[in-house]
Amino acid sequence: MNSNTDQKNKLHTTSILENNEISPGVYVLKFKKIKDFKAGQYVGLTTDLSVTPRLYTIASGIQDDEVYILYNLKDDGWLTPRLSEIKPGTELFVTDPDGDFIDDSSPAWWIASGTGIAPFSSMFRSGLKENKTLIHGGRYTHSFYFESEFLPELGENYIRCCSQESGDGLYSGRLTRYLQDIPELPKNCRFFLCGSPEMVVEVRDLLINRGVEYNKIVAEIYF
Repeated sequence: MNSNTDQKNKLHTTSILENNEISPGVYVLKFKKIKDFKAGQYVGLTTDLSVTPRLYTIASGIQDDEVYILYNLKDDGWLTPRLSEIKPGTELFVTDPDGDFIDDSSPAWWIASGTGIAPFSSMFRSGLKENKTLIHGGRYTHSFYFESEFLPELGENYIRCCSQESGDGLYSGRLTRYLQDIPELPKNCRFFLCGSPEMVVEVRDLLINRGVEYNKIVAEIYF
């Protein structure tokens, strides 16, 4: 059995329903849900059976019929330049959902940078809204993906930290500075971090230095 056939036996075949650019270089890919998943999990995607699937966190809710994948175009990558150009109807190969970046109904702070907002979008769309504070860091005013959904529901518990531009309702500065500026962090909640390796390490260390217990920090790195 060749490697392509072996890999195909481990993957599900679906087709792309939509592929929309929602911000410069940032897209939402949609395809029909094949398997149930837990909010916060990821799937592997590839358009070529000879290429190992790349991992992307699901951004849609567990009750949705479609799977949403939020991705940013990376010119030096293999998959995203191809994804950004493909049209609805194109065949896509998908792994089973996996991952343990999972929240529950207990109080939590969700801290994300860039497209690291994806797992929190899934959690939010799956009904986790009470006792949640969402802090999203981005460079520009167009960097706050899905803000039209978050803002009406979360209100003051949705904080957008913009490092390069200013805008109505935005905190002017990086999310790390926002976390440093808060007089006191909550004691009885967990902190979920999702973003670049640099962001995750920096925020984790900042929280620990401010008295947050290590076992209350849950982190997932986005590459």
